[in-house]
Amino acid sequence: MPAANSDSCDIAIVGGGLAGGLAALALAAKRPALDVRLIEPGAIGGNHIWSFFDSDIAKRDRWLVAPLVQYHWDSYDVAFPERERRVSMGYKSITGEALADAVTAALPPGRIIADRAKHVAADHVLLARGGRLSAKQVIDARGIGKTALRDCGWQKFVGQALRVEGGHGIERPVVMDATVEQLDGYRFVYLLPLDAETVFVEDTYYSDAPDLDVAAVRGRIATYAARRQWNVTAVTREETGVLPVVVAEDFGRLWPAIDRTARIGVRAGAFHALTGYSLPDAVRTAAALPALVDRGDIGARLRERAAASWRRQRFYRMLGAMLFRAADPGERYRIFQRFYGLAPGLIARFYAGRSNAADKLRILSGRPPVSVSRAISALSKLDWK
Repeated sequence: MPAANSDSCDIAIVGGGLAGGLAALALAAKRPALDVRLIEPGAIGGNHIWSFFDSDIAKRDRWLVAPLVQYHWDSYDVAFPERERRVSMGYKSITGEALADAVTAALPPGRIIADRAKHVAADHVLLARGGRLSAKQVIDARGIGKTALRDCGWQKFVGQALRVEGGHGIERPVVMDATVEQLDGYRFVYLLPLDAETVFVEDTYYSDAPDLDVAAVRGRIATYAARRQWNVTAVTREETGVLPVVVAEDFGRLWPAIDRTARIGVRAGAFHALTGYSLPDAVRTAAALPALVDRGDIGARLRERAAASWRRQRFYRMLGAMLFRAADPGERYRIFQRFYGLAPGLIARFYAGRSNAADKLRILSGRPPVSVSRAISALSKLDWK
């Protein structure tokens, strides 16, 4: 095995976010003889909380994510102007700090490189501080970037963990509170009760533009807390995000066939086209990675997986087109309000990206919450690649 401080390794993972961190954990657990390096200039996992439904992760893959779970609830709530509902479905959250601790413990000393990659190729990485790291396989796990996709909407948010003197009174997650004023598209507030006096409040928008006015959203979070009569004494963490909601896009443009460098995570287009969430795909890919490494040419194999996943997302891209092209921004909440009147199993399969034919028919049946003519026009313009 090469020394940890050498300029060559078996696998170099570029990016220590969710996908890169999980990939490093999976390889450390299943292929400990490999020299795996993780290149990340900041904190592994960043300042993030990721949540998922129990049904998002196959039983065979839960070994990877189970040690990272920090919070768990057996149900969650949603609230809309004309519907409130409690859904009996397991819901879990992990933190960037938990991912960082796990990766640091799993990788031998010297395998985490605190530097930025200024150039990434299939067999080497050039580092910003100088030096070249050669690898038998390089895996690019960096973010997708705002310019990689042309035809999409955006899910953007600011989240804050608030300390509430005397308690906040929230017993379970509120996945969508859309009773708030509808601004900048479809707006909802997401709540996670982390303990009796700490609640994570995320103000989220399904918007036509990726611009995020963090200061303005902070003010809206404060207004929301005041509406709930919370006495907020501190903000203990804050995170922001801008996720693509793909409407129509060519996978070949996102990941050209001539690019032989392996990719995972959102860099590979491995995320839910409508929700933008990538954790289920990140877990599936990381769990499969040890076997793919054994078979060689992981760049081609990972691209095949990503392309197949992209094709399976066609239905969700269609729904994205209806959301952004057929619904007026202030009326978009009606789509989700109607959706949450459907069966729990259908909802679970939707979030997991595994909607079956009956689910798709049920989602599209009945009186649509958008203009029929505008929906037909939106769908007629879709690129189905």
